[in-house]
Amino acid sequence: MAKSKSASDPTKLQPFNKGDDDIVNSVIETPMGSRNKFKFDEKIGTYALAGVLPQGMVFPHAFGFVPGTKAADGDPEDVLVIMDLPVFTGCVVPTRLIGVIEADQTEEDGKAERNDRLIAVAAHSRDYSDVNHLKDLNDNMLDEIEQFFVNYNKERGKKFKVLGRKGPREALKLLKKSLKKAA
Repeated sequence: MAKSKSASDPTKLQPFNKGDDDIVNSVIETPMGSRNKFKFDEKIGTYALAGVLPQGMVFPHAFGFVPGTKAADGDPEDVLVIMDLPVFTGCVVPTRLIGVIEADQTEEDGKAERNDRLIAVAAHSRDYSDVNHLKDLNDNMLDEIEQFFVNYNKERGKKFKVLGRKGPREALKLLKKSLKKAA
């Protein structure tokens, strides 16, 4: 029996869970609490270590991408998934979009580009089941998420400038725009 392409390449998965626009499939590259940054490498068909964070710095929540999308930076759309416990690299987590952190990212060479971060909660979460909008989260939590991305990029010689926070409607618009770019 031949393997389907989606079984070996998570970028070929459908972005929406069974056609339901309320549930977005998020592929986790880096688990919550990890110092190791993983990234799916399409050339080799698996996940590869892309870097290690310094002592005391970890990913505050699961980080990955939405399959079938193409963001402004040319990669699949980034998503930070807030959930109860860590999951493994490569796990597909059905999520609900609750917003987006809009940001510009400046590379070491000075080239700036948009690099927004979709924010979602796991659809099967017990602790975050009542979170439907970024406004439902504690401001300290959102500030810490933004500061993580600022510090993470600084460690990599880049600058991450937060432009704003938007809700789930704007997050879905961004996702649908990146679906069209990928088509």
